[in-house]
Amino acid sequence: MIKKLFVKNILRILLTSFLWGFAVMPLSAQDTCNHQQRQQLTPVVVTKDKRPSATLSQAPVQVVDIQKMESSGALLLSDALKQMAGVTLRDYGGIGGMKTVSARGLGSQFSTLTIDGVAVNDAQNGQVDLGRYLLGNSAFISLSNGQQEEMLLSARATAAGSVINMETREPRFLPGEHTHLRLGIEGGSFGMFSPSLSIDQRLGKRLSLTFFGNWLQSRGDYPFTLYYTPSHADSSSRERREHSSMWLATGDLNIFFRPSLNRSLTAKIHYVQGYHELPGPVVFYVKSGSEDTKEKLFFAQVKYTEAYEKMRWQVIGKYQYTNDIYENFKAPTISRYQMSQYGQQEGYLSGSAIWRLTRHLSASLATDAALTTLQSNQATNSEVQRVTSLTTAALQHSHPRFTAKANLLATLVDEKACDNPYRVGYRRLSPYVGISIKPLNKSNLRVRYFFKETYRVPNFNELYYFVLPLDTLRPERAAQHNIGITLPLMQWHNADSSLTRRYTFTLDGYRNTVKDKIIAVPRQNMFFWSTMNLGLADITGLDVKGSAEWQWSRFGLDATLTYSLQNAVDHTNPNNPKTYGHQIPYTPRHSGGLTLYLRHRWLNIGYNCMLVGRRYDQQQNTDDAMLPAYADQGITLDRTLELPIGDLRFQAQVLNLFDVQYEVVRSYPMMGRNFRIKAVYSF
Repeated sequence: MIKKLFVKNILRILLTSFLWGFAVMPLSAQDTCNHQQRQQLTPVVVTKDKRPSATLSQAPVQVVDIQKMESSGALLLSDALKQMAGVTLRDYGGIGGMKTVSARGLGSQFSTLTIDGVAVNDAQNGQVDLGRYLLGNSAFISLSNGQQEEMLLSARATAAGSVINMETREPRFLPGEHTHLRLGIEGGSFGMFSPSLSIDQRLGKRLSLTFFGNWLQSRGDYPFTLYYTPSHADSSSRERREHSSMWLATGDLNIFFRPSLNRSLTAKIHYVQGYHELPGPVVFYVKSGSEDTKEKLFFAQVKYTEAYEKMRWQVIGKYQYTNDIYENFKAPTISRYQMSQYGQQEGYLSGSAIWRLTRHLSASLATDAALTTLQSNQATNSEVQRVTSLTTAALQHSHPRFTAKANLLATLVDEKACDNPYRVGYRRLSPYVGISIKPLNKSNLRVRYFFKETYRVPNFNELYYFVLPLDTLRPERAAQHNIGITLPLMQWHNADSSLTRRYTFTLDGYRNTVKDKIIAVPRQNMFFWSTMNLGLADITGLDVKGSAEWQWSRFGLDATLTYSLQNAVDHTNPNNPKTYGHQIPYTPRHSGGLTLYLRHRWLNIGYNCMLVGRRYDQQQNTDDAMLPAYADQGITLDRTLELPIGDLRFQAQVLNLFDVQYEVVRSYPMMGRNFRIKAVYSF
């Protein structure tokens, strides 16, 4: 019955979204300028791979481009995000372990992953496992706190507390070129093996495609020290991680079509299939597991964009299917076997447009409609349906010295579970205001501020399956404030020393207040969770980032330093001294990192260090609940050989250089010192 109504409901809620959007902001696209004062504007050309500016934006944005990803040897999306300030990574160990991020203490479900500006949704878990996404076909990764700077966004992208965007690399061909081929093979410790294939093909003057395929596998049987007391002061033994092998197959096909300078059509077909053994937590004398997961993810998306003198608009369509199977071969049942299966489908449509009303004033409207269904083999709530409508109306004033943007987001969500007699609905209007000021004529210093309210509806797991009755879990509401400065020092050249230098410095202070914060912690493994409303959480923090680039005639050096301070505390009940004023679980107060990359024609050398302060795995911050601080360091060496046809690049890495044993999540020991070797041939 749900499948029969799929298309009908999508069209109905899309029409409703547009009507709602025009009710919120009744602006027309008519020309409001004086005809005598019209100016002929240069036609807008639609371009790809446009990196957001870290210094001109009203909200903080960080970018890691393909050069930085390759220099650090990053393999997964989570590896790139480690290099960014204000990011708290949850890693359950090894290459195959689940990986999620929390930006500025808001929780991973406030972060939305977009690929080429199109959101990847998971209504079941509300969070995307970033360990399932490879970087081999990416041009850059960006993290925007609060909101992205671009006005031509989908409403779903503006609804998130932070946005992680993976931008697909678009092929570039010289005259006479039609094909680019890239073959890679990578191997490492503990059975890590990963061959890859990348093809760029020019099909016509305005039509091209890319294909990226990858196979990743690992035994995951790395050694660790098993401590028999929480204080690590008693006896211990040296063990190996067991039941932790995995494999992951990825295929990614992209089509780029530009029928004219102002029109662009892109399409992506993405498929991932994987198998992961779940070793489970290391508790006392137990260090292995009996569970595994099998997952499939498929999505196809299309985006069409047009740009004119006074208007730009885009339309997005997407279909996504995921299938997750959890197995427990030692379940406490009569059969000693448990299997849970979840199949999720989503149809998604989005339309957005920008009108240039005056020389400095623009207006935009975006509306999204999505129908999400989840079918499972659970005894209750085997079928769940969610209808989501999001509409954003925005105004922006742009000037070289001053920019300001304001938008209002309307959220409408209705859902129904087959075994519940009533339908659940959510309604909310959420504002955003952001400004950027250049106070001095002779300085590039900019001051920025934004305020945003973010509204997060509980996901299917939180509402229907594991822990709480349907009517007890409330949506989260987050109020985000940010004030900061950015100071880029433009590039200059010293004729005497042939030295080119560039510096960038950003500093942002923020305060996030989360009401009815939903906390999720693993109950017995990484597949089953316990959830609850924490009440009130206050997060006050500071992000500092400085980067420098030096270029001599033969040498180049890039350096990036980040530091984050997060004071994320529970302010729910002042009469409960056991938890009131205590740091939220798994949120470090201090964290930071350093990356160095020395470039030379003969050899490139990279160094990275990630520092994470102590955290607590419980609401009550006791000594027994504390996880100690750690430093994870690594070195990368690479060299490129120019061949008669193409290039051959070699790379060697030593990760966790000093063999530090640490835990990101309690009882999930991370990998110690390990090695990787990679070779890539391209032409």
